[in-house]
Amino acid sequence: MASELQSIISNDILPLTAGQGIYSTFLTHKGKIIAYFRVYQLGDALMLEDVGETGDTTFSTLRKFLLFGTKAKMENYGETWGLLLISGPKALELIRSTFGTDLSSLKPLSFEKLEIDGHPALLIRSEETGATDIEILIPSGGLRGAWERLWTVGEAMGLQPFGTHALETLRVEAGIPKMGPDLNENIVPPEANLEGKSFSLSKGCYPGQEVVARMDTYGSVRRRLVGLILSELAVPLSGAKVYSGDREVGWVSSAVLSPSLGKVIALGFPLRDFTTPGTELAVEIDERRAAATVEALPFLKFS
Repeated sequence: MASELQSIISNDILPLTAGQGIYSTFLTHKGKIIAYFRVYQLGDALMLEDVGETGDTTFSTLRKFLLFGTKAKMENYGETWGLLLISGPKALELIRSTFGTDLSSLKPLSFEKLEIDGHPALLIRSEETGATDIEILIPSGGLRGAWERLWTVGEAMGLQPFGTHALETLRVEAGIPKMGPDLNENIVPPEANLEGKSFSLSKGCYPGQEVVARMDTYGSVRRRLVGLILSELAVPLSGAKVYSGDREVGWVSSAVLSPSLGKVIALGFPLRDFTTPGTELAVEIDERRAAATVEALPFLKFS
């Protein structure tokens, strides 16, 4: 299975050992992003986890490439497994106090297997908010029990639930792109600052590899993912046009009102000549233009 997957995705998964993970993508032959995901080496199998809400696309793409002429067996766990995300400075302490396991030595995308109330679970050092993030992947039958155990221990530690809106705000503040709004078939991986993260330039051929390699060789990236800080509190829509003077130079991919900064912030893709921090631009909002300034990512850093 690993060798078949290796030939169609953008990153090198063969060096992975059990308990390790890596980012990768499916690309079109023009180098555009079809899917963005993490690959985990389980020892006897590989697991893919989407970075975004595009699991059906990833699964169907995988079936298209892999099932013809291979003996690989695939199963979609999207409906039968659940996920809990624990984030913040006390995340490791909460996991240790609740389940008796110390994850402090885990590197990003590394994981440990654990049995929780009779259910097999994966505890993954993830990257969702820019802070310490631990994902618990567990069969849906064990989800409620794991939640209740975490809450019983965590309430005294100040544990608070948060939803998708808060998660989206934290993601944008951390400058983390995700499949869908930021990563899609308009974007080639180097344009999203994914060098050294989601694709390999040395592992050999895969769909889109020539385009990615050419960008690296000639420095021909046309646009770049940057941060934008807006001058007013109106939040632009995904896809809002970005201008330099009267010239359209890019678009906004994600935008939120940041409580920590007290400002509207956005991720966007201006042309490379307009990506230097401090560059003054404008963003289209409700048929008018609001001033915006290019900001280096991430907007916020956690120690």
